[in-house]
Amino acid sequence: MRLDRRSLLLLAGGVLALQARAGVAAAVSERTLGDPAAKVTVVEWFSMTCPHCAAFHLQTLPELKKRYLDNGKVRLLVRDFPTDAVALKAHVLAHCAGPERYFAFVDALLQSQARWAGAKDPIAALKQMAKLGGLDDARIDACLADRTMEDEVLKMRLEAQQKYEVRSTPSFLIGGKVHAGNRSPDEFAKLLDPLLR
Repeated sequence: MRLDRRSLLLLAGGVLALQARAGVAAAVSERTLGDPAAKVTVVEWFSMTCPHCAAFHLQTLPELKKRYLDNGKVRLLVRDFPTDAVALKAHVLAHCAGPERYFAFVDALLQSQARWAGAKDPIAALKQMAKLGGLDDARIDACLADRTMEDEVLKMRLEAQQKYEVRSTPSFLIGGKVHAGNRSPDEFAKLLDPLLR
């Protein structure tokens, strides 16, 4: 089931209203790679079922880590932007793994994206992946039933749409401007290097 823009806005709008009334604490937050004191911060919005997002995380990001993140020049903030209901569940499971295992879960899910996202029963395939990652059945079921976590993921997406006009994944906020689509490390360098001078 795909979530269209109107449905997501209605869901997220209802979520925000409920949270404001109930005072629900944030169950989901952006994840960070790199030095918090880095001169440049890049924000990435991605969807777990997006092949271009998988390409960024598995092929481009390792080189960007070497060039910019590992040496403290750039910090990457990773934010959820699920493009369908299956992606929403995958984002929730990655957060359920905890901050210390979040990126390992993301990498594993993106590496096997074609297998679980294209499965006859993608949720069952996701559950199997989560079990391989060390989550037990009770934790997996509790996470997948946790509407508060889903709401927080949708809230992150809604903020991206409303505040930054993000429309596709992956998208990157670099130097105050949103850039849609994956790029080569050299193309990212053309955006990042002038900000590091």
